[in-house]
Amino acid sequence: MTTIIGIKVKNRLESAVEVQAVLTKYGCFIKTRIGLHREINGECSPEGLILLEIINDIEAVEITNELFDIEDVEIQQMKF
Repeated sequence: MTTIIGIKVKNRLESAVEVQAVLTKYGCFIKTRIGLHREINGECSPEGLILLEIINDIEAVEITNELFDIEDVEIQQMKF
């Protein structure tokens, strides 16, 4: 099964380091990573969106659980 995890980081300045630490920890299980953010009047938006394709269901659960513990982070999943 393929799991797509959507990670909305609501306050990038405060949460980005913690989110990156989790993604680095599970980097071998992330097949695809796409980062999206908006520009507002020439400035980076304080919010960001990261899409992950995870190749192992067990690690998908572990990544999701660790990301849920980070303040200002919202998680959504799709499974195929």
